[in-house]
Formats: sequence, C-alpha cells, structure tokens
Amino acid sequence: MSVDLYSLSTEGAEFTAYCGGNLGGDNETCVEVAAIPGASEAFALRDNKPGAPSSDLRFDGSELDTWAVKWVQDRGLTV
Repeated sequence: MSVDLYSLSTEGAEFTAYCGGNLGGDNETCVEVAAIPGASEAFALRDNKPGAPSSDLRFDGSELDTWAVKWVQDRGLTV
C-alpha cells in the first residue's frame, strides 16, 4: 500500500534552494526541495517566487529520479 504523500506534514523539513538562470539578487528565483520528515524516500518541491502559490508538489524518490534523468536527457545536458 502506498502512502498519500500529501497527507504528510512538511513541518521541520529543511528545504534546499536551487537557483539560477535569471537576474539574481532580490529577483533571483529558486526551486526548493526537501525530504519529508519521517517518510522514506518522500520529497516536497516548491517555488520561492514572491506571490507563488504556497502549495508544494510531492514525489517519491523513484518519481523524482525518473523526472531528473529524463529532464537531463531531453535538454541535452551533461552531469
């Protein structure tokens, strides 16, 4: 049985900001990612732009890894 990731609290989650690609300073915008406390392989992603909706997106580790690999491949990036 899978866990409803949206039923889990992100209270206490330590978000890491991944920024870049725009003006920097007060105008810099980032995607923030955190492991969901108390859950195995569960992550929350959010947008830190001023005025962005306060809700986050939730993914398990496999979903997030699959997305990251496809993003790199589709964009022709190297890591």
